Amino acid sequence: MSGAGAEQPNFPTMIIPRGTEIRVNNQGQLSIRTPGNLVIQNSGNYSEIESTNGSIRIDENVTVEAVSIRAGQACFIQGTLTAWKVCAKRISLEDRAKAFIMLQESESLELARGARLVGNFANEKELFLMMGKFTTQLRELPGAVDIGGHTTPLEGRPSYTPIAAQVAAASTSTTSTPPPAAPQSTPSQPPRTDDADHLRAAQLLIERELARPDVVAREAEGLREVLYAIREHNTARIANVYRSAFAEVSGASEGLRQAYEHLDQFFAAK
Repeated sequence: MSGAGAEQPNFPTMIIPRGTEIRVNNQGQLSIRTPGNLVIQNSGNYSEIESTNGSIRIDENVTVEAVSIRAGQACFIQGTLTAWKVCAKRISLEDRAKAFIMLQESESLELARGARLVGNFANEKELFLMMGKFTTQLRELPGAVDIGGHTTPLEGRPSYTPIAAQVAAASTSTTSTPPPAAPQSTPSQPPRTDDADHLRAAQLLIERELARPDVVAREAEGLREVLYAIREHNTARIANVYRSAFAEVSGASEGLRQAYEHLDQFFAAK
């Protein structure tokens, strides 16, 4: 009996407070919901971790993957955390902590000098825009070697000159007489052709602008968002971002001015 009593302190005591819920989902991920403080000392893959009134601490040398972490007070990270979403009044990364957080909602965020935080999007819109950028890059990389081929989206390059000439002629012309060929065209077909031309021209112009060595990084960020949306043929996203993106550009070049006009004309036809 004395030998058993001497060995017992080697085994830690686990206390499950009243009101705690522990579940396992179909993927084998553990969910823990407790009213008080929660300290995680074992690495694991979790679905949801929640402390409704207290704080959550991830100890040093512990690696946690979770879909969602919620704390009524603070979330302290000493080890490594990978999470889709973390909600707490305060998120604190202590020295040598690593956190990969896609979405975070907190009143304050504290990072020690040796801590590392990746992600940290404030909402789904920011995440959507960033993932859209990466998705487009990955999708475009295999085709980048074939630029100039017959099946790439940039095959519209040869049509840029006549489009630009038409835009310039439309803006400077003093006659109101329509081109003789216009009445002979089928009413439903020219708008679709013109729309595609406007987007291809805007895409080419923005690509040329971003390739300039003197482009300002802050201004280029907004233009890239427009370019990605054009490549994705996501007209709703183009409409949401192109005006604000061009408004951030100081001293726009003639090429950017034409690109803006093409986009304006594209949406005017809608």
